[in-house]
Amino acid sequence: MTIVDLIDADHPIGGGKAAPLAELTRAGFTVPTGFVVPANIYRTAATALDLTELSADDAEEGRSRILRARLPGAVVDDVSRALDRITDGAPTDYVAVRSSSIAEDDAHASAAGQHDSFLAVRGTEQVCQAIFRCWASLWSERAAAYRARQFRQTPGDMAVLVQRFVDPTVSGVMFTGTTSVIEASWGIGERLVAGHVTPDSWRVRDSGIVERRPGLKAERTDRYDEHLLTRPTATAEQKQLCLTDRDVLRLHTLGEEVSTTLGGPRDIEWAITEDTTWILQARPVTASVPDSTAPSPIASGDATIFGEPASPGVASGPVRLIRGPGDFPKVQRGDVLVCRHTDPAWTPLFTIASAVVTEIGGVLSHAAIVAREVGIPAVLSVPRATELLLPSSVVTVDGNTGRISL
Repeated sequence: MTIVDLIDADHPIGGGKAAPLAELTRAGFTVPTGFVVPANIYRTAATALDLTELSADDAEEGRSRILRARLPGAVVDDVSRALDRITDGAPTDYVAVRSSSIAEDDAHASAAGQHDSFLAVRGTEQVCQAIFRCWASLWSERAAAYRARQFRQTPGDMAVLVQRFVDPTVSGVMFTGTTSVIEASWGIGERLVAGHVTPDSWRVRDSGIVERRPGLKAERTDRYDEHLLTRPTATAEQKQLCLTDRDVLRLHTLGEEVSTTLGGPRDIEWAITEDTTWILQARPVTASVPDSTAPSPIASGDATIFGEPASPGVASGPVRLIRGPGDFPKVQRGDVLVCRHTDPAWTPLFTIASAVVTEIGGVLSHAAIVAREVGIPAVLSVPRATELLLPSSVVTVDGNTGRISL
C-alpha cells in the first residue's frame, strides 16, 4: 500500500491529522481533496535507515539520515498520479503537505506545532521533498522535548497528508464546547496558529455571540505564485473585524456539527474562500481555554499589567527576556519567559519555564495549547510586556485572570 485517498484513510493508515478529516469527508463536510502517504511507508524507510536503533539523543542523526534518503520509484510514481488526480479541476495545482503522526492529535496530546507542514508546494519533486521533511520533523528537538514531557520515548510512525491548497480571504481556529472560542485573521492562518499575530476573537454560546474582541492583525500572509508573502495590513483591515456576526454564527454551527460527528469538543482549523468554509483540521480539545476577562491597562501604580489569560494557574519567577533561539541557553528552571511572541520551536523551554508572557498571540495558538498541556500559566497579548517586565525581576503570572504582578 503506497497511496490512499483521504476519504479512505483511518488512524493506523493516516495518523491523527488525516483520520478525522477522512471521517468528516465521508460525512459530507467540506474538506480539501487529498491523499495520504501511509504510516507504513515511513516505517519501511525507518527500518531501512536503521532509525529504530537511534535514541532521543540521536535526533540530529535521525534527521540527517531521512533527508539523505530517496523514495522508491513506485512511491514517487504513485505520488505523481495522485497529485494529478487531486489537482484536476482545482483553481491551482498547489498543494499543502502536512505531517500526520500516529501519535499526534489524540485526546491527551495534540503535538500542536511540533511536526512540520508545508504550504503552496507544487509538483512531484517538491512534494516528495516535503514528505521527507515531514518525516524528519519527528526527530526535531522540539518534537523530542514534547514527547519526553508526554512520557513517550520513541517517535512512532508518520503518515503524510497531501491536499489541495486553499487560498483564503480569512482563516482561523475554533475550539468548541459549552462556549465556542473563535479566532480569525486575514489571509492564510499559519502566523495565527504560530502565535505571530493577535487575531480577532469571539466567544459564542447557543444564546448567541457573548463577546467580540478586535485583534491587532498588523500583518497578513497570502500566496503569490509559489511564495507565501507576509505584508503589513492596511489601516482599514486592522480596524475591521475580519468576520461578520453571520460568519461567526455559521462557524459556531459548523463547529457543533463537527463535534457531534466526531464525538466531543474539537480544535478546528478552518479557512474561508468566497462563500465556502473549508475544514483543515479537527482534533480533540486536550485542554480547555480559560474564561476570558476584559484586559485592563496598567493599574495599581504601575505594579500590575494585564493580558489575555491563555493557560490557567499561578506561578512566580524571575523574568527571562527571549528574543530568539540565541537566548535559549540562558533560560533557567523556574524562569518566566517574556517575549514578543513564541514559536513552536520554543517548546523545549516550556518544560523548564514556570510561566509564559507574550506581547502578541491568541489563546488558540500552538504555544497557548502546549502551555495548557504541560500545565504552566500563560498570559498573551500583553502590551509592551518586553519593556515593562525587567530582566531578572520577580513577577507573578496569573493565567486564570491575565494579571501579571510586578
